[in-house]
Amino acid sequence: MNFQELRRRAAVVRAVPLESVLLLRGAVRDRHDRRRWHTARGPLSATGPKFINWHTGQGGGGAIDLVMHLAGVDFRAALAWLEEHMAVSRVASGGASDSGREPSPAEPAGGLRLPVRDDRLLGQVREYLTQRRYLAGSLLESLMASGKLYADCRGNAVFVLVAGKVQRPVGAELRGTGPRVWRGMARGSRKDSGYFWIGVSRSRDIILCESAIDAISCFQMHPQRICISTSGVRSNPTWLPGLLARNYELYCGFDADVPGDAAAARMIALHPAVRRLRPSAHDWNDLLASHR
Repeated sequence: MNFQELRRRAAVVRAVPLESVLLLRGAVRDRHDRRRWHTARGPLSATGPKFINWHTGQGGGGAIDLVMHLAGVDFRAALAWLEEHMAVSRVASGGASDSGREPSPAEPAGGLRLPVRDDRLLGQVREYLTQRRYLAGSLLESLMASGKLYADCRGNAVFVLVAGKVQRPVGAELRGTGPRVWRGMARGSRKDSGYFWIGVSRSRDIILCESAIDAISCFQMHPQRICISTSGVRSNPTWLPGLLARNYELYCGFDADVPGDAAAARMIALHPAVRRLRPSAHDWNDLLASHR
């Protein structure tokens, strides 16, 4: 690879938001300071393209420098990591403005590829979720502040699936916000490793929903509970027994239709402690809309 090609590739990945890198590397945003992140290398502050680690006194600018710092790798390794994990080839190819467009099947398979964040399209996502799906703006702002919801470069709403105490990203639900109705998953998502959730962490009641939008809708009507998306109709996700073992009260809130009822029945047959909580409309978002 010649120097000019290396410079071209580096210019593309340097535009990746630092927040996207931090989330993918398992960093957790501080609850009281949105610019402060807790990382495996200590607390780090990020402002725009700049960052500084207060423990080591080291800092830099851009996504490449941040990966080099967090992973302890050289320039070329950081560049390769970003290209592999952030799907930046779509930005370079000029596909950023195609709102709600499904990722191309030709894109390479492999590990998790969270879509690149694009705050320029956040207003479009916010308008879709508040005006067309009737979700409360205050809930959305909280999710955006935590990094669990953002807009990608195609104008899709990205709902991040997380796992563990550090809330490590393991996937994402994608929802188109343009005129075309479209939904999908980020490449490499591992639905059995984690889930999208919203709720009061001290609650002992959990409602399982079929999508992130349904989970937010459900929580809006049941604010004392935790609402989880199973990212589709799944009767036995591998993380479910772990929740039951921790003595949570679980309710299957799948859609009020044949697939939802059938999956709920299978789940309860496998895990008798789970109870059915059937929405009185087709799904929780429809129920939320009916209350307006």
